Amino acid sequence: MDILAIAAHRDDVEQTCGGTLLAMQAKGWKTAILDLTRGESGTRGTAAEREAEANEAARILNVSHREALDLPDGNVQNTLENRIKIAEVLRRLRPRVVILPYWEGRHPDHYTAATLGYEACFVSGLAKLDIPGDAKPHRPYKILYASLYADVRPTFAVDITPFIEQRFQSLMAYRSQYANRPEGGSLFVPEEEIRERTFAMARHCGLLAGVRYAEPFVQKEIGLVDDLMKLPVASI
Repeated sequence: MDILAIAAHRDDVEQTCGGTLLAMQAKGWKTAILDLTRGESGTRGTAAEREAEANEAARILNVSHREALDLPDGNVQNTLENRIKIAEVLRRLRPRVVILPYWEGRHPDHYTAATLGYEACFVSGLAKLDIPGDAKPHRPYKILYASLYADVRPTFAVDITPFIEQRFQSLMAYRSQYANRPEGGSLFVPEEEIRERTFAMARHCGLLAGVRYAEPFVQKEIGLVDDLMKLPVASI
């Protein structure tokens, strides 16, 4: 795989970077998703329902591979055991780019997944660490953080304008979560409002970057520019 998106829950990737995966796949890169949990503790739906929905969403997103670990839903912990579980996937798939959740947020699983994922990327490159499987050590070159729902200025944004409808359809594949249901009615956005909200957020990010729809990302390291004449996005 070229790009691996790691998220705590099935449907997190669809909300934060699904359009980017579509855009990168259209450029010829192989994309994949790793869900850390299976959804057994969710207010709506069962783990089996979420698995079927995730598979359908993966088809819509054109990803080459998707799998889920068995970390407890609602209790993702940054432990060596969990780092090794992710490192096994990293060594097997060998992505150059890893996308993680932003490291701050409302849900503990989300911000824990950010630190857990980063540290798993590090230990995946340790030759003497005992990790299941026979794959060689591997450390991704670039780690990015999907920041759509974070109150932070993005480092950059990806233009997802040609893929906005397909991105929305991948999210709506999770009928157990986004169709109107009596369970958790006060906690979930009404189905009739989801399209407006998701398009509005992507439109806002697009305005920041000078395109119609975009998804934002943060990187911790400084960027390197080779040619000032080719910098995108107008200043005034």
